[in-house]
Amino acid sequence: MLSVEANERLTRVGKGTPMGELMRRYWVPIRPFAMLLEDPVLKVRILGEDLVLFRTLKGELGLIGDRCPHRNAGLEYGIPNEDGLRCPYHGWMMDPTGQCIDTPLESKDSTFKDKIKITGYPVQEMGGLVWAYMGPAPAPLLAPWDLFVFPNAMRQIGICEIPCNWLQCHENTGDPAHSVYVHGELFKYSLEKMGRVEERQADKPQHTIMNRIKSGVGIKSIWARPTKYGMEKGIDYSRELGADKDHTARHSTVVFPFFTQTGGPHQVRQEFQIRVPIDDEHTYHIAYGCYLSPQAVEVPKQEIIPYYVTPALDANGRPILDYVIAQDAIAWWSQGAITNRNTEKLGRTDVPIILMRRQFEQQMRIVEDGGDPMNTFRDPAAMPELIHGGSWEERLGKGQEATTAGNFRNNYHKGLWLDDGDRYGSTISQINDLMRRIEEHMTSKA
Repeated sequence: MLSVEANERLTRVGKGTPMGELMRRYWVPIRPFAMLLEDPVLKVRILGEDLVLFRTLKGELGLIGDRCPHRNAGLEYGIPNEDGLRCPYHGWMMDPTGQCIDTPLESKDSTFKDKIKITGYPVQEMGGLVWAYMGPAPAPLLAPWDLFVFPNAMRQIGICEIPCNWLQCHENTGDPAHSVYVHGELFKYSLEKMGRVEERQADKPQHTIMNRIKSGVGIKSIWARPTKYGMEKGIDYSRELGADKDHTARHSTVVFPFFTQTGGPHQVRQEFQIRVPIDDEHTYHIAYGCYLSPQAVEVPKQEIIPYYVTPALDANGRPILDYVIAQDAIAWWSQGAITNRNTEKLGRTDVPIILMRRQFEQQMRIVEDGGDPMNTFRDPAAMPELIHGGSWEERLGKGQEATTAGNFRNNYHKGLWLDDGDRYGSTISQINDLMRRIEEHMTSKA
């Protein structure tokens, strides 16, 4: 369990809080870039701050305070201009840094505007996401984590807002044993209630339900250890305890501070799950899907990376439980807006969570002492073109030799695309086609 004070340090993200100051040392993904092509002015709330994200007519991005400094009109209703965003009330214009650059109804020789500036944060686009830096200057470099920049890959971005604290979402990745019930028994139960077990599972040996349930048999121990960029964890299995053989199963990687990376070498389907704090009681969840292909199988070029919404509730307000990320979501928000960790009873499945909390505390203290936390990059000369935050075979470099061998997520083309949130994406048919072509390539090579 944690003390009330320790839980406050880990969960609160506003300005001046320990976790809020730590989060402000990183570039934070705030929206899919494609959203700005639909509407060039968006109101956003990130780390407890109300802001407006916009795109000028010249294509420059800005992230500024949500109120005009004149008489507090909402800038989410502003008018994009060549050089900034104009307030709808009296036309005052803010540039992408928050500097006022025009007060059209004041006298022509007025220098009033030069004295007016509102909150403004730097923003960049990478991998189809808009990233913001909300911390002290100078900003660190935006790190090219592999899934955002891999060549010869297809991408789509799943988003949703979850009504609970970000840490409840993120601690899911520190729990390698949760799959047995959330994605096994609960998944099976939900399909049984729908009368769709045979339809969804029949003739599909890679289906996730039975593999997840089986992963609970023969557990000897659960382990976790720090890595260069975060932490890794997994499960040791024993044949003596019922497993098929003695072996170690590695779970998804944690890239500090709030990425989970699934997939790995030779996997087609890769994913970042990113838990962005909206405020203390809401999380902007990003499921960033990247689908790799061997160089011999060309991926169609995407001019714009599309986004989609992963729904948690159906039209009648009932939880949707027949795909993986929605199953996770109910476990997160059912704990309450901010779970009370001083009443929890931790067991052996929570060893990685304990390490994760210690890492956060360690990095918060580094920031409190004036230092740079983990994964702060400042030297352009030392920055590689691509950073593998998770498990990777170095001989593969920045390329890949993806195959459809392995779990259900590499076999969407066999009907298994229904089992995860990717099914809601507009490119799922192209992803299925890519997996078919990769399998045909593998067969021809064999």
